[in-house]
Amino acid sequence: MALPVSEQLSLIKRGISELISEEELQKKLSRGKPLLIKAGFDPTAPDLHLGHTVLFRKMAQFQRLGHTVIFMIGDYTAMIGDPSGRTELRPVLTPAQVLANAQTYKDQISKILDVKKLEVRFNSEWLGPLRLADFLAIAGKLTVPRLLERDDFAQRLKTGASFTVTEALYPLLQAYDSVALKADVELGGSDQKFNLLMGRPLQERYGQEPQVVLTMPLLEGTDGLQKMSKSLGNAIGVTEPPEQMYGKVMSIPDALMFRYYELLTDEDLAAVKTMHPMEAKQKLASLLVTQFHGEPAAQAAQENFNQVFRKRETPEEIKEFKVPASLIKEGKLSLIDLLAESKLAPSRAEAKRLIQQGAVDLDGTRLTDPQTLVSPKSGAILKVGKRQFLKLLL
Repeated sequence: MALPVSEQLSLIKRGISELISEEELQKKLSRGKPLLIKAGFDPTAPDLHLGHTVLFRKMAQFQRLGHTVIFMIGDYTAMIGDPSGRTELRPVLTPAQVLANAQTYKDQISKILDVKKLEVRFNSEWLGPLRLADFLAIAGKLTVPRLLERDDFAQRLKTGASFTVTEALYPLLQAYDSVALKADVELGGSDQKFNLLMGRPLQERYGQEPQVVLTMPLLEGTDGLQKMSKSLGNAIGVTEPPEQMYGKVMSIPDALMFRYYELLTDEDLAAVKTMHPMEAKQKLASLLVTQFHGEPAAQAAQENFNQVFRKRETPEEIKEFKVPASLIKEGKLSLIDLLAESKLAPSRAEAKRLIQQGAVDLDGTRLTDPQTLVSPKSGAILKVGKRQFLKLLL
């Protein structure tokens, strides 16, 4: 039995950025028929992080309320690249890359969404067969001034940066997706607002009732400042090992914890406010690891965390790294080279930064000079930050 409209609205509005408009959504819900909820994704990267799951969770919420959710994979538009928030051209993906990434997405979302009830569609179904005359007819419904209202396009023009005609047409193609699917509601991140709103007038011009637009906030990463992004090094990947995921959640600033609860869990927020910060953060870490790896893995991750960080002990099992002989010269090797080669740092620049910040130690000795040459013994423990350990083998 469907929940009353007022209760549905209360659940739907949890954690959102904007709802355009609540009155329209209430009217649609009052008809008592399942709504068609659209959320589009360009599979431009194979791995997802918790920031992506904010939208997946809202989709799952609509599923539980009895509505039809369409996970629309933009395999066609991904070959253009969404320009939202970009100041430069996106690299173009090949069809093979798009399909490989799309399959990875489908595998990972099963931890959050009921994939048996989920309708998965590819926008190449309707965009691929379009003839030039068809496309020109669609393009004729969009004006150039409206297109240039986009902040990122306007910013590029001001700075002299370029954007391609295909990028400029991206919002129109996304809007046409809503026409093809006859969407009642479209979900997206707050940075997608322009694209989502484009669907409303285009649907009207095709004789459809305009979709309601619901945007979700962009989740900050572990630094508590910038939006979660792998390129910024502040992301928590959904496929990361349980111990790593648990440790990263424990490292988020206390001020960010309530936001994570609101966007990533179904917990009673009033109860969360009464909890001790450490207790609340450990529960949050356990909830998230359980969701993606299961309860036994979450329990093991918590025990590992308590052993390593609360008791300040080295973990029982440490990954081993065989130091390449090519790095050793006259019995010594560069600390920066060692960090980069062992993947404890993603790059030499990041290795230098970690060393300067005092985040690196070898067998209990903190090393802060990037020019340091070390002479490690086989079995020495290299540590970076609070969570990464490596046993060196020569």
